[in-house]
Amino acid sequence: MFLSVSLPVDESQVDRRPFLPVNLPLFDIESELRYNGKQDMHWSVYLSGEIHTDWRQQIKNACEELDLPVSFCSAVTDHDASDAAGDVLGEETVNFWRDHKSSKVNSIRTKNLITQCDIAVVRFGDKYKQWNAAFDAGQLAAINTPYITLHDADIIHPLKEVDAAAMAWAQTPAQVVEILRYVTTA
Repeated sequence: MFLSVSLPVDESQVDRRPFLPVNLPLFDIESELRYNGKQDMHWSVYLSGEIHTDWRQQIKNACEELDLPVSFCSAVTDHDASDAAGDVLGEETVNFWRDHKSSKVNSIRTKNLITQCDIAVVRFGDKYKQWNAAFDAGQLAAINTPYITLHDADIIHPLKEVDAAAMAWAQTPAQVVEILRYVTTA
């Protein structure tokens, strides 16, 4: 059962202007910053995965030498700092809870960077199981952000689903740079 009530309204007090959301930007500065004078897009590249070799630096250096319109971001690559990210929330006696807190604090950074990047490179090394990299690849695939996997041929089989969702599989940082050169300057 519904009750309808009419209340007297002072028409002089009614705002008849069209409604505009308060947060609607009239000028999107972020979009403007992504373009330079030649109208070439500036690409944000998220570097995910293995932290024990210099593959990130190789890609950054080569892209800088080629003057590619890219900037790079990544998760925290200092293993000890990453493991301790949640320690500020209080000491834990059980490692699970320490890891849980740190994982959540780290995800504040990684979720934002993943959702803001234009393309990602997900590196799988040969020494450690990079569950974080696989998780990042899954997030990238879920939001339709293109990514390149970077790994050796001997781990193709365990990464078949991750590679299937990737736009390319590279075996060397140089191959990644060539892909970035092509997609950002062609």
